Amino acid sequence: TMKIMMTKNRQIHHPSFKSRTREILLHSKFVFPLALPFLHYAISTTTTTTAKALNLALISGSTRTTGPPTVLGPRVSSFILHSLQIRGHTVTHIDPKNHDFPLLEKPHFAYPPGRTPENLQRVHEILNNADGYVCVTPEYNHSPSPALINILNHFGSSVFSFKPSAIVSYSAGQWGGTRAAVGLRTTLSELGCLPVSAMIHIPKAQDVFDKDGNIIVLEANEDGGDDGNNVESAENAENQWQKYCGRCFSQLEWWADAAKRHKEFVDPFDDSGQRNAP
Repeated sequence: TMKIMMTKNRQIHHPSFKSRTREILLHSKFVFPLALPFLHYAISTTTTTTAKALNLALISGSTRTTGPPTVLGPRVSSFILHSLQIRGHTVTHIDPKNHDFPLLEKPHFAYPPGRTPENLQRVHEILNNADGYVCVTPEYNHSPSPALINILNHFGSSVFSFKPSAIVSYSAGQWGGTRAAVGLRTTLSELGCLPVSAMIHIPKAQDVFDKDGNIIVLEANEDGGDDGNNVESAENAENQWQKYCGRCFSQLEWWADAAKRHKEFVDPFDDSGQRNAP
């Protein structure tokens, strides 16, 4: 079996090899669980480069409603939500302003069955049913948003485990919240929704998106100048940002689809001893 798994791709797609692979793997007493998804792909006669539609949870971390400075969270979240939707995914936005999350007193898993507050149970169902997560955070003192961390800490690792996550950070300054994004990787890893390597950082977000999450395109002056900024068409600007975000999103899609498929063969909670607590 192990020799078969190490065979080069050009041999795998040979019809007789596929037939023999199916016979050996299905009748061998030594088939490892990891060989099953390999079999699924090895004997497949079609391939696709388009990610399948996923059910994603977008978790934002801004609770600010007024400035100054400019409130940036809704702008960034709207752009990210739209970007995921045009890639064909169903996205549910968990906004701390809309779900009335108190400071953590009692996590979801600490409530007896049937006694969980309705709001908490509703968010639990969104997170539990999601194929992956996208966290959008500002930076506070080199750290992720307290509101975002508060949401995550209300739920146990069994809700998030064996799914991927992606991190989006932003700021009004030049660093784009990168330090907050790096700090958030530890929390997401401990919850079991490992963050993909590519992250999205948006510096000076007030100059990138308008209040509806649309990309701002600078207009040229009458004399043809642009006040030191490059003048781009709306289409080019959109394409550039989608290309930048696409690297992160494509990694999220690959891992989410792989994890979803593998669960058809192996229940990750059967022997993992996964604990239901942060």
